[in-house]
Amino acid sequence: MSALHPLTIHYHRDFDGMVSAAILAHILRTTHDEDPRWHSVNYDQRTNWKDFERGRRFAVVDFHFHPRAEYWFDHHPTTFLSPELREQYEPSERWAWDENSPSCPPLILRHAREHWGYQTPERFEEMSHWSDIVDAARFKSVDEALFGDAPALRVSRALAAAPSPDWTDELVGAMRDKSIEEVADRDDVERCWQRAVKNRDKALRQFPETVLSTDNEVILYDASSKKIRRERFAPFFHHSKAFYSVGVIPTRSGFHVTCGQNPWNLPSEGIHIGEVMETLGGGGHRAVGGANASSLQDARDKAQKVAGILRKARLAGG
Repeated sequence: MSALHPLTIHYHRDFDGMVSAAILAHILRTTHDEDPRWHSVNYDQRTNWKDFERGRRFAVVDFHFHPRAEYWFDHHPTTFLSPELREQYEPSERWAWDENSPSCPPLILRHAREHWGYQTPERFEEMSHWSDIVDAARFKSVDEALFGDAPALRVSRALAAAPSPDWTDELVGAMRDKSIEEVADRDDVERCWQRAVKNRDKALRQFPETVLSTDNEVILYDASSKKIRRERFAPFFHHSKAFYSVGVIPTRSGFHVTCGQNPWNLPSEGIHIGEVMETLGGGGHRAVGGANASSLQDARDKAQKVAGILRKARLAGG
């Protein structure tokens, strides 16, 4: 059946999701006699989530729960798009959810060892380790986050200069079969990393002019202009005492609101950012999240709203 009806692994288009897809693809090939394909998904594909991939075999990793997924693994606390979907989830041989996991790959590897007798290759242990660091922002410092050049960090940063949305699919295939060092040594990864480094340096120079306000140690910025480069940790590079940042950024499909805690200056009682963003049609974790917007003005309004919520929490001692 698998040869006639191949399975497609859908993964969130970031380092964590890519490693998850590569690992699951290898596991299914090794333990289930599958030869899966893979393709990325993003938040804009949730619009008709009920009918997603209807009539096809698919798996989902590092993304929202889907009751028709043959295999599903996620660690986001906002993974269930409705109470009805939450009720349909039960841990099984093919489904697993752990909101306490820093990233998705360790969850998949643990599940595969326990349920399928999978022996984890050392290269996947290394990818999983770095996935925790990248996805949970467990960098030793803001300097490591911005300027670290370990192979996994080079690949992760190269994604910011991806030549096309489908490029991540190609890298997933490389991750399935090679070490992260070999993936980082690819010529296309090196070219994208070099571009991303230049963009990072430009973003750090440009960030101060995008800041709208810094009230209550919450940075609100507008980087919606396509002339402005963006860098996730730029707010905390320039404002080390800030607790949160909220920004408006452009995407290929429109505009996006992004929000995050300062990993190196955590608030005493942080608010759950993922839950806040979920009320705006997005999602995420306790420390980071995002939401798409229907227009630039909508993005600005949502960013103002999120900043207001965080500032109110700060005034209340959070």
